Amino acid sequence: MSETRSPLPLLFRRRSSGEIKNLTSVSSSLLPAFGTIVDEGHLQLKKYVIAPYDRRYRLWQTFLVVLVVYSAWASPFELAFGKVASGSLEPVDLVVDAFFVVDIILTFFIAYLDKSTYLLVDDRKKIALRYVKKLWFPMDVASTLPFQFLYRIFTGKMHRGDVFGFLNLLRLWRLRRVSELFTRLEKDTRFSYYWTRYCKLIAVTLFAVHSAGCFYYWLAASHGQPENTWIGSLVHDFKHRNIWLGYTYSMYWSIVTLTTVGYGDLHAVNTGEKIFNMLYMLFNISLTAYLIGNMTNLIVHSAARTFAMRDAINQILNYGSKNRLPEGLREQMLAHMQLKFKTAELKQEAVLENLPKAIRSSVAQHLFRRTAENTYLFKGVSEDFIAQLVTEMKAEYFPPKVEVILQNEIATDFYILVSGAVDILTYKNGTEQYLKGLKQEMLEEIPYVTELLGGLTTEHTVPNEGTHNHEAPSYHGDPNVEGTEETSKSITSTFFIRVIVHGHHPNENAKEDDMMGKLINLPDSIEGLFRLAEKKFGKRGSKVLMVDGSEVEELRALRENDHLFIF
Repeated sequence: MSETRSPLPLLFRRRSSGEIKNLTSVSSSLLPAFGTIVDEGHLQLKKYVIAPYDRRYRLWQTFLVVLVVYSAWASPFELAFGKVASGSLEPVDLVVDAFFVVDIILTFFIAYLDKSTYLLVDDRKKIALRYVKKLWFPMDVASTLPFQFLYRIFTGKMHRGDVFGFLNLLRLWRLRRVSELFTRLEKDTRFSYYWTRYCKLIAVTLFAVHSAGCFYYWLAASHGQPENTWIGSLVHDFKHRNIWLGYTYSMYWSIVTLTTVGYGDLHAVNTGEKIFNMLYMLFNISLTAYLIGNMTNLIVHSAARTFAMRDAINQILNYGSKNRLPEGLREQMLAHMQLKFKTAELKQEAVLENLPKAIRSSVAQHLFRRTAENTYLFKGVSEDFIAQLVTEMKAEYFPPKVEVILQNEIATDFYILVSGAVDILTYKNGTEQYLKGLKQEMLEEIPYVTELLGGLTTEHTVPNEGTHNHEAPSYHGDPNVEGTEETSKSITSTFFIRVIVHGHHPNENAKEDDMMGKLINLPDSIEGLFRLAEKKFGKRGSKVLMVDGSEVEELRALRENDHLFIF
């Protein structure tokens, strides 16, 4: 099976399952540089080599992120409360480290994207050399080794010194996976950018509070005089008290300091604690500025359209007030502006302006082609004309009771009414009159409407694709009303009805060109129809039949696009 493929899909072809369904989730650049030759040999990766975009590998990376969250909590906690590192948390640490050992092994089989050719490299030797030469490999190994457990195996002794607590902080190297995850989620359109950033800010704040509180407790626990510390001055013999009591005090101090409340009940006592407090408060200034700046951007971005609409409405109100515009005109301007913001997502100009012409043309064909084909004015025209017409079309929305085209205005646009309704009005002797759609109730209130409209002759076309036969309104006189007649007078309106004529009997098989028929404007009489058919087919007819075989006696019974058989 052969098919033509663009260079982009070639970058994702692999032996494993899992197609890329959302390209925005890929963090790295995907397109090759100019002049790069995409080799067909890279369509399939070598055996036992995994593509970095494989769905199963992405799930594995997501699972490791959960373990990273545990490591980010446990590492500072074990530094502050050293006895839990060799106690209840030690088995959990060993299991977590085992998963990251498996990930180190898997990394030697993960293909990578060459930045010079933008092709996936599946050579296992190159993959291994690239991984070993980078800083990632020694840091991954150092953050995975259980130093305290290995020390106990080789020496047979239990060591509770702070050195292993600081070595456990190497596990914080794994936090880069969380940063990569948030970066990928921010680019993924399936997830809300607002809530992704919001969760990231919360995670950064919680980690800062937890780490500062644990380190502050470690300062008190490692001090030579426990009673001369921030917690020892309040809690006697705190080192031998419940671990969660000390953790609660630490978190309370950290949160109160971060929020700049500072009740003063927990305060620095010795010099080391005072230095740490100063550094922590300086860090809080930067963190607070980071949080406030990000939250402000998110809120402003989410309300940007509302602000723009309010500013536009205020400008219209000020403009109308300064220029003393009529109240009706102001209401029309406001209604149009409100409708513009409501339909902003439906209009294609802003979305398509940066896309190639071919894509814009395809979108226009999808949106407007059926509308143009179903419009009676374009029945029977060529496909090329429809295709060219559609590419120039655009959607317009109008609020109720606004003028679309003014009388005696030079026409620059052509409108096809897709949904809704329009009224066509004209002025006669300074009086505004409807030319279409007068209801019986309105006629009853205007007894002399026939006299007003009797001398008016107008020719107009309503661009409504669903309307094929337009009849002018007529007034049926009421004998109880003085000045009316029983016979109705109607406005003379000229509308061309187009029909398709054939030069054979409806039951006969005709030539291919005659089967399509001829599109003509319906003349005023049957005789005129015979003469026109004689010009089209070269022979004089005497009968006019419909598709069902019924004979046509009056042209008024015909409708748009009826098929007539003249023979």
